[in-house]
Amino acid sequence: MDRAIQNNRSRTTLVLTLMLLSVSALVLLMPGRATADSTANYIVQADTMARAVELVMQVGGRVGEELAIIRAVGADLTPQQLDELRALEAPVKIYENRAVQVRGDVPETWFPSQVGAAELHAQGIDGRGVTIAVLDTGLWEEDGLDENSEGEDRILARHDVILAREFGDDDDDDDDDDADESENDDAEGIDDWSGHGTHVTSVMMSSRKATSGNYMGIAPGAKVVAVRAFGPDGSGQYTDVIRALGWIIWNRHRYNIRVLNLSFSGDVTSAYWDDPLNQAVMLAWQAGIVVVAAAGNAGPDAMTIGVPGNLPYVITVGAVTDNYTPNDPADDYVASFSSTGPTYEGFIKPEVLAPGGHMIGMMPPHGWLWLEYPEGRVADDYFKMSGTSQATAVVSGIAALMLQQSPGLSPNDVKCRIMDTAQQAFADDGLLAYSIFQQGAGLVHAGDALASTATDCANQGMNLIADLWGFQHYGGPAFEDENGNFFLRDPESADPDDVLDGDGSAWSRGSPWTRGYAWTRGRAWTRGSPWTRGGVWSRGRPWTRSEYTWTDGGVETDNVVWSSGLTEPISINGWVGQE
Repeated sequence: MDRAIQNNRSRTTLVLTLMLLSVSALVLLMPGRATADSTANYIVQADTMARAVELVMQVGGRVGEELAIIRAVGADLTPQQLDELRALEAPVKIYENRAVQVRGDVPETWFPSQVGAAELHAQGIDGRGVTIAVLDTGLWEEDGLDENSEGEDRILARHDVILAREFGDDDDDDDDDDADESENDDAEGIDDWSGHGTHVTSVMMSSRKATSGNYMGIAPGAKVVAVRAFGPDGSGQYTDVIRALGWIIWNRHRYNIRVLNLSFSGDVTSAYWDDPLNQAVMLAWQAGIVVVAAAGNAGPDAMTIGVPGNLPYVITVGAVTDNYTPNDPADDYVASFSSTGPTYEGFIKPEVLAPGGHMIGMMPPHGWLWLEYPEGRVADDYFKMSGTSQATAVVSGIAALMLQQSPGLSPNDVKCRIMDTAQQAFADDGLLAYSIFQQGAGLVHAGDALASTATDCANQGMNLIADLWGFQHYGGPAFEDENGNFFLRDPESADPDDVLDGDGSAWSRGSPWTRGYAWTRGRAWTRGSPWTRGGVWSRGRPWTRSEYTWTDGGVETDNVVWSSGLTEPISINGWVGQE
C-alpha cells in the first residue's frame, strides 16, 4: 500500500508539473503579453511620419507599417523600449494595436423586399453597369458604399462644389485635373459631415447584406458619382446646386451617369419654367438623365411640393410608411410629412410613392445628423430616418435596375413604366383611399416596372425644348373651384365644364388631415389610375396669359407674385418625426 501511495504521489507531482509548464507556455504565447525580451505591436504617432520612424529607431524598436495618413507608423517594441519611448521629451503618441472584429448582426432593411427589388437581386439584376449621381452633402467612404455587389470599386468620382475640387478619376485630360489632384489629401472635401448624402446613398445602393442575407440597398450593383453642394447642416445656395448640375451634365458620358437623385427641396418662388434651378434640371432630363426628385417634407397641406419636385418632367416621389409592420401592407399609409400637390401650374404631384418611414441606412458617426439626433441611431453606423429623401432614393435605385435590363430606355420611358405599374390605394367603397394629389399613381414596384412594356404615357403633349427656350409653357389638369377644392379638367376637351371623374381626388384646403388613411381590413394596393382617361394627367396643356399674367415683379398667379429665386436658399429634406 505504501508503495502504491508513493507511486500515486509521483504521478500527481508529474501531472502538476506538466500543467504548470503548459500554463507558463500559454502565458508566454498570449498575444499582446510582453516579457522582458518579447515585443508587442503599437502605433506611434508624431509631428510627421518621418519623425515617428526616427523616434522608434532611436529606442531600438522595429518599424513596421507606414501610416502616412495619420503621421504614424506601426512599431514592434519591448517593454523597455516602450518605457524609453514614453520618456522621450519629443511629442509622441503611442497606441495599442487593437484587434478589429467583424461587425455583429446587420439590421434588416425591409424596403428592398417591399418594392420587389430583392427578388430581382436573386436574378442578377442589381443595377450593375449603371451610374447614379447623388447631388447632396457628400459621401462617407465605408464598406458597403465604396464597393458594389461584385466587390468592385464603385465611387467613380467625387465633386465638391463648395470647395471647388474633384476627387476620383484622374485619367481625363480636363484642364482642372492637375489642380484637383493636388487637393486630394484634404479630408474635409472627401467626407460627409452631414450624413444625409451617405444615408440616401445607402438606401439607394448599399451592398452590405443584412443578417437575413438580403442586400440592404435597392441597387447594390450600381456605381455612384457623389456631388456635394450642401454644407454639414444641409443648407445650400441656388448657385452651388446649379453649378453642380452643370458638372453632372458635362460629365454624364465620362461616368455613364443615367440617373440623378435630388433629395432636397426649396420654396417655390416662380413658375416652374422661370426658376433657374429647374431650368438646369430640365437640361439634365433633355441630356438623357432620369431625374428623381423629392416631393418635400412640408405635408400634408395641399400645394406644398417644393423645387425641383414641382417640375412636371421629372419623377417626383412622396413617402409611404409601413406603420412598423413591414410584412403587413394592409396598414401602410401616406406619411403625414409627405408634401402634397397639385403644383401652382396644376400638375399632379407627386407622381408616385415609395417607402420613406423609419428607413435604416448607413450614417457616419461624426455626421451632424448622427450627433444632433441620437434617437435615430440603430447600431454601429446604422441610422433610422424618415423623409421623402429616402423615398426618392428608393425610386432612383429602381430606375437603375430598369436601365441595367433595358439600357435603351429614355427618361420618359422610365417615368412612364414606373407610373404605369404603380399601385394605388383604394377604400372599400371603390374610391381612392387618398387623393391623387397625395398618392399620384401609387406605390412603386420594381418587378412590375421592369416587366412593363408601356410607352408614351409620360410627359405627352409637352415640348421640353420649346419650354426651355420660352416658346411655350404648360399646365396640368388640376384646377381650384370657388370653395378651395381642387378638381381635374379634361385637357383634351374644349368644354371647360368637362370635368374628369374625381374619384376621391378633390382636395379642400380647410379639411382636417391626420396620419393619413390606413389601409386596414384588407384594403390593398391595386393598379390603375382611373382619373387619367388615357394618361391626361401627364399630358399637359399650352399655357395662356389669361390664367397667368406677367407683372413687373415677375409672374402673378392667383394673386401670388413670384420673386426671381436667384438668391433663394435651398436645403436637403432634413429630420422629421419617425412614422
